[in-house]
Amino acid sequence: MSADSSSPTAPADVQATIAELWIYPVKSCAGIRVPEAELTDTGLLYDRAWMVVDAEGEFVTQRELPRMALIQTAFRMGQLVLRAPGMLALHLALDAAEGPLKVRVWDDEVMACDMGDVAAQWFSDFLGPDAPANLKRLRLARFDPEVRRPCDPAWTGGREASTQFADGFGLLVASTASLDGLNTRLAAAGHAPVEMQRFRPNIVLTGVEAHDEDRVGPLRITTDGASALIEPVKPCGRCPIPNIDPATALASPEVSDTLQGYRRDPRLKGAITFGMNAIVLEGDGQMLRVGQSVSADWKFD
Repeated sequence: MSADSSSPTAPADVQATIAELWIYPVKSCAGIRVPEAELTDTGLLYDRAWMVVDAEGEFVTQRELPRMALIQTAFRMGQLVLRAPGMLALHLALDAAEGPLKVRVWDDEVMACDMGDVAAQWFSDFLGPDAPANLKRLRLARFDPEVRRPCDPAWTGGREASTQFADGFGLLVASTASLDGLNTRLAAAGHAPVEMQRFRPNIVLTGVEAHDEDRVGPLRITTDGASALIEPVKPCGRCPIPNIDPATALASPEVSDTLQGYRRDPRLKGAITFGMNAIVLEGDGQMLRVGQSVSADWKFD
């Protein structure tokens, strides 16, 4: 990568366009495809700001409870609205929070805000009946904006970056070409195509080749005369969640099996990867919009 690749006037190796923007308000529940989103220093505003936890405060995802995929999320008039089959809608004010609640997400233990008994009962009623005994009683936590959860400095090059309840980094970047490549392989094996929702990216790029997001340095996004700068820093290792159909919450192995054939990544000791985790370098408060231009230079390790 050239030394001046982050300069807005430097000629760039790669030119792309934002094709999709996604926010996932509740970790592991359905996301919202949006035409625009505010960039913050922890990612997109309201992305993974809420999280389901068990009675011990341990985070819960589709890995344990695939039916979380059926919980739809929406923003309406200053509220987060949750809907699920057979349930009345749950309305939560975006600024609502009750008492403190210690939670754990992967290796990080942080103080969060409990969302109260009504929200806890709603999630327990929908997810509890088919859940293991230790996941019958659930609660909903809200990330405390006064708390800082650092990203792994081993991947950020020692630079300070933080996230909310995402697995480890503030943003996930993928491309339409990467999904097209997977779907071509699925079709050749007699399987149906899958949609981008299975991979839960925040920013989807078009105008690049498959998996170019793996090979670029900082991405400069032109935003209303200003610019934002995000940097892909770590390949996204894939658990079985992409095998779960978001429309039915049923799992089948063809996505992981297909990725095993061509996406083993030596940077993660042979784990399969799809998409790149990224951090925010510049642009806190800028609006990202579908159709905005993105430029970057190749990154040479």
